[in-house]
Amino acid sequence: MQQMTPMTMAFDHLVLMMRDQLTDRAPLLQQDGFHLTQVSVHNLGSINQLITLDTSYIELLGWPAGQPPARKEIAEQPLGLDALVFRPHNAGDTYEHLRRSGFDVNPVQRLERPLPVQGCMQTARFDTVRFARQPIAGLRIYYCEHLTPEYVWDPAVMLHENGAVSLSEIVIKAPDAQDVAAMLAVLVNGQAQALDNGRYGLTLPNLQLMVEPDSSLSAAKIAQATLKYNDGATRAFNPRL
Repeated sequence: MQQMTPMTMAFDHLVLMMRDQLTDRAPLLQQDGFHLTQVSVHNLGSINQLITLDTSYIELLGWPAGQPPARKEIAEQPLGLDALVFRPHNAGDTYEHLRRSGFDVNPVQRLERPLPVQGCMQTARFDTVRFARQPIAGLRIYYCEHLTPEYVWDPAVMLHENGAVSLSEIVIKAPDAQDVAAMLAVLVNGQAQALDNGRYGLTLPNLQLMVEPDSSLSAAKIAQATLKYNDGATRAFNPRL
């Protein structure tokens, strides 16, 4: 299989699915000391708010209360930690690589949303690559190339009262941890390393992915995210669901 890029991909963001409850549940995270961006509306009809961190972010994703979901790929997703999103160097190249490698992948899709930056409205633009059929059962995975990263990583939205700085680790549990770790390694051009107790680790440029065996599951799931704080401590992220 051809290499996707010369280096292992960075992690871009973790999706926290809020469905039609975003405006009700987001204040709970604000009470926990996170600075949330204003509600923003995508050109595809979904809405979001972000917990913006140093090199990644947590996206609270949903749709307006009382309305049907506008995006088919999220319509049936349950509340909770929902998707792993990786950051390609070039979305078009990533699409071609995945297609040639036999993955069932959709063409590059442009995503846009307005947001305030330093008192002015700007348009954040992204090129995304999504799978028509996910390569790992139970996980929603896609790629997001930022065309306007300066609008997302605005210093004004990156200061959190609770001192949160970065995503440091994401734990995935799976009935077939070795196979899941191997596939993740292919998808990010990385290497899965066997650890103790049947666990596997993948080191990305900006965080660690851990895959742990769980025979009680029928498919993989995102079990936990860990944040690093400005006092050096690490704590599990509580999605307040």
